[in-house]
Amino acid sequence: MVDFNKLVPELIVSDIKRSLKFYCKVIGFHIEYERHNDGFAFISYHGSQLMLEQDRFKTSPWRIEPLEQPFGRGINLSIECPNVSVLARTLKKSGYALQKPIEEFWYKENDSLLGESNFLVQDPDGYLLRFAQDLGSKDMVRDEL
Repeated sequence: MVDFNKLVPELIVSDIKRSLKFYCKVIGFHIEYERHNDGFAFISYHGSQLMLEQDRFKTSPWRIEPLEQPFGRGINLSIECPNVSVLARTLKKSGYALQKPIEEFWYKENDSLLGESNFLVQDPDGYLLRFAQDLGSKDMVRDEL
C-alpha cells in the first residue's frame, strides 16, 4: 500500500510510455502502481510523488484547453535529489539538455541560510523540473542580515 503525500501533482502526458522511460529509466523514479487500461502511473522518487496520465485528446474537466507543448507553463516542480551532479550527467548522456545548469543557492530563513544545489530540465512534454540537493544550513554573517 502506498503512503500518499498530502500534495501529489498529476501530469497529463502525450505518451505515457515515453514519459515512464524518462522518469523511471533515466531519472530513477519507481512505479508504485499502474492502471494500464487508463494510461495511468503513480511514481515516486526519494519521497517525491507524481501521477502521470495519458492524454485522451478529448474535452474533460481534468484537461484545460488548449493543451499545447510545452505543458505546465508557469510552474516548476522542485524534486529533492540525493546527488544533482550524477543525475545531471545521466540526463545529458541520455540526450536531455539542461534548461539551467547546476548552480548553488543560499536562501535566507530568519537568521540562517539554507543551501541547495539545483538544475532545471524539461520532461518530454515540457514540464519544468527542478532537481535540488540539500546543502544544509549556516548562520548568516552580519553583512547578510
